[in-house]
Amino acid sequence: MLGNRHYCYPLTVTDHASRFLLTCEALSSTCEDYAFTVFERLFQERGLPANIRSDNGVPFASAHALFNLSKLAVWWLRLGIGIERIQPGHPQQNGRHERMHLTLKKEATKPAALNFLQQQARFDDFIEVFNNERPHEALEMKCPAEVYQPSTRAYQGLPDIDYPFHDKIIVVTNCGRICLGHKKINFSTVFAGQAVGIKEVQDDIWLVSFMDYDLGYFDLETRVLQPLENPFGPKVLPM
Repeated sequence: MLGNRHYCYPLTVTDHASRFLLTCEALSSTCEDYAFTVFERLFQERGLPANIRSDNGVPFASAHALFNLSKLAVWWLRLGIGIERIQPGHPQQNGRHERMHLTLKKEATKPAALNFLQQQARFDDFIEVFNNERPHEALEMKCPAEVYQPSTRAYQGLPDIDYPFHDKIIVVTNCGRICLGHKKINFSTVFAGQAVGIKEVQDDIWLVSFMDYDLGYFDLETRVLQPLENPFGPKVLPM
């Protein structure tokens, strides 16, 4: 909590290999719109990662959406970024990031600044010291900035999606539905505006896919989606 009694939600992103602190943004909420802005700027500056590891909270996941995906996570998938979710209650699966967070809170938030601008200035100072002045034993006593390498995958906006092995390509409506003829199938609002591929595998039984992921089947008569096994669920991850 800042001195003016407003809560500050730091959005932090680190490079797993080098421990380099890519960003620490003082945000007023966990709103997805704020996170989109931060990640887009980060991708423009640093390139696209192969994977992003996160916990299961907002804005990285959505408890009531299909496969607990959030719009932010769907956007990552569109960009070809793999999702790694730690198991609930197992912060050690993201231990390097958690240790950084403890240091950040101790050195940059206690006591908290009076407003967001001052708090962001503290975070910026912390980033400078953490990356350039603080050696790590696991890095052979090098600082993260000496080890970090930006991604070679440039951010160029969203690529087109093609489904050459499906019967139809359908854009999910803003209310999260797949419309096939006059029939509407409830899908998920986190995919609103996204193109999915559908393929009839039996009479009136359709498979729904998003990019390379098969998500589930729906019966055109009942119009009920039956999800497949969650391909994005928490996994046992290496430390």
